Amino acid sequence: MASGTVKWFNAEKGFGFIAQDGGGADVFAHYSSIISNGGFRELQEGQKVSFDVTQGPKGPQAENIVAA
Repeated sequence: MASGTVKWFNAEKGFGFIAQDGGGADVFAHYSSIISNGGFRELQEGQKVSFDVTQGPKGPQAENIVAA
């Protein structure tokens, strides 16, 4: 599982990007990939997260996103 920091997340549009720890390409984050405990699926800028990296149609994307 990879880790990183949320660069930005637009709650209205439901997506944003995560900067991977250790460098590399930024990873696309969609709200449907956020694992929540029944709360609202949202990320905050600067928040530390862990996630799995998969290859999406436009590049790397995060799956199974959880707060670190």
